[in-house]
Amino acid sequence: MGSRFSPFRLNGRSRFNSRLSLTGSTARGIPRLVAFWLTAHVTSVAASPCVVLEGNPVQGGVLWGQTAPDAEIRFAGIQVPVLNDGHFLLGLGRDIPATNELVVTTDDACAQEVKVAAREYRVQRIEGVPQQTVTPSDEHLDRIRRERETVRRAKAKRLGRDDGLRAVQGGFRWPVTGRISGVYGSQRIYNGTPGTPHYGVDVARPTGTPVLAPAAGEVTLAEPDLFYSGGTVILDHGYGLSSSFLHLSEVFVSVGDQLQPGELLGAIGATGRATGPHLDWRMSWFNQRIDPQLLVPPMPE
Repeated sequence: MGSRFSPFRLNGRSRFNSRLSLTGSTARGIPRLVAFWLTAHVTSVAASPCVVLEGNPVQGGVLWGQTAPDAEIRFAGIQVPVLNDGHFLLGLGRDIPATNELVVTTDDACAQEVKVAAREYRVQRIEGVPQQTVTPSDEHLDRIRRERETVRRAKAKRLGRDDGLRAVQGGFRWPVTGRISGVYGSQRIYNGTPGTPHYGVDVARPTGTPVLAPAAGEVTLAEPDLFYSGGTVILDHGYGLSSSFLHLSEVFVSVGDQLQPGELLGAIGATGRATGPHLDWRMSWFNQRIDPQLLVPPMPE
């Protein structure tokens, strides 16, 4: 195994349907040249020195590729799980840098740059949320820390199932349909106080509207009353990819339940930090927050 990596250079624009020219060498110093496409949907791509990547090379997007099943992959500080057939996923968070290194190690070490297109995010001002959720007390802060650790553990699991990959390739379904009232990445200002960005897509519907699984997975968290998110369910789709469903009025599942696409998991509500009934659907790939709207068809009329 070589002791030094020779990162590949990506030239050209990293946009949807843009062609990227890749040059570089493996750790053994064998020069190669390859061109490939990164597009918003599955495409036919040419072989590359490290791996071929498909998907959305944009903040909030997901990429996927295939390598040797026994390969070790590192990306964005994460040891990337590899499926039994060599497939893997890469999640691109809201603020991921424009250039990132992907390292694939089999018999040799190979490194390549992954360029990610930046997005512009809205500023959304929200009035009328409970003030205790904007400026929590010390007691509430203790509770918030405990709950965040519980959520972190649920998202950190590495379930060996390929549901997430298949759904990313074939498309997720909307867990509920209706008016989109909030979008991924927007900077939130609550009662005049700046808060953290919004990491999901909000769909406004009446309290009690059924919420369905957007893809198959295992329930790793089912809580009726978290401080910020109220009734909350996390559905793990495998290999680091998970969906979270927030502000539920009812939770109909338990940890360990196995769900198929379209099965009932909860009901819309206005619990936690909310001004009205809606579903906040979020997705994560480990610590990278993903935009669900990039993985579903347009919202039905």
